[in-house]
Amino acid sequence: MRTERSCTRLLLALLVGICLVSSGFVTPAEAAPKYRWKLAMTWPTNFPIFGDAVIKMADLVKEMSNGEMEIRIDSKNKHKAPLGVLDMVKAGQYEMGHSASYYWKGKDQNTLFFTTMPFGMIAPEQYAWFYYGGGNELMKKVYDRHGVYSYPGGNTSNQMGGWFQKEIKSLDDLKGLKMRIPGFAGEILSKLGVVVTNIPAGELYTALDRGTIDALEWVGPSLDLNMGFHKIAPYYYTGWHEPATELQFLVNSKKFDALPPHLQKILEIAMQFAAYDMYARSYNDSAENWAKIAEEYPNIKLRTFPKEVIAAMKAENTKLLEATAAEDATFKEIYESQRAYMKKVRKWTEMSDYAYLKDNLE
Repeated sequence: MRTERSCTRLLLALLVGICLVSSGFVTPAEAAPKYRWKLAMTWPTNFPIFGDAVIKMADLVKEMSNGEMEIRIDSKNKHKAPLGVLDMVKAGQYEMGHSASYYWKGKDQNTLFFTTMPFGMIAPEQYAWFYYGGGNELMKKVYDRHGVYSYPGGNTSNQMGGWFQKEIKSLDDLKGLKMRIPGFAGEILSKLGVVVTNIPAGELYTALDRGTIDALEWVGPSLDLNMGFHKIAPYYYTGWHEPATELQFLVNSKKFDALPPHLQKILEIAMQFAAYDMYARSYNDSAENWAKIAEEYPNIKLRTFPKEVIAAMKAENTKLLEATAAEDATFKEIYESQRAYMKKVRKWTEMSDYAYLKDNLE
């Protein structure tokens, strides 16, 4: 039986082979001078899963290029601008970045679609849309305006709906509720009476513990366990707002175009591999961490939002999408692309995964 290390080396060898054959790559002795790039990520130093995906990508690039290309990673602790990654890559201060597209909502609302949308596609559906349904082409169209190429950068899978201090039994329970939830989902909940706020990650536990907020959403068990929310909030709600949260690798387009073709190919393969590996890692860690929470904190109550609450969220979501699409032609194009693709792919999801799970869950 091969060890995990030997399997990893075999996979790397195969990836290297693909690159060499497709690009006509020559031997290391004949290689051009080294390319040394810098990458700025939104995440702090040693941030699990998200940061690990970036490290894996950089390691793959170095190994597959035989050291011809190296990427230095700067966390937010160093560059001090976690939400300025797009601007830094655009300006060429950094050749690459790793973040989430919905952070740029204030600069370009069309970037929202490339992370996730409330009541949208789940991760397998969204990956299919990116690679075979026109999603990557639409993402390129949007990011070309910013002088940046954007690539899928890792998926958390379906995120949880959040930790709550009290049970949500009706729409009335949302009125006046103070909740940390960003982006489009925050706009939806504010329409239903929630007092929406955005608090830095390092302050979330204290804010929830002291009653500054009544609820918050973060990611899911994969990352929530380390945050400790299960120690102070007894209700854990299933998701609706981020069914397939995809992060993004950002690359300055001029810098990328200046790379030799074989390094362009290596970089693209490394990003794609690291992205899907993050999805698998996140799924695994959520399963393992939920088992720990359930065992050590049996008082945690897993809940799904009442049907009337979900219906109201869906209605507000549709209103916001339709209103924005009426004012922005690009937003409308992407919205209609995702809606049409989801209608097609969801039928297969229902016939395959959903039918199987419905019939086999114990």
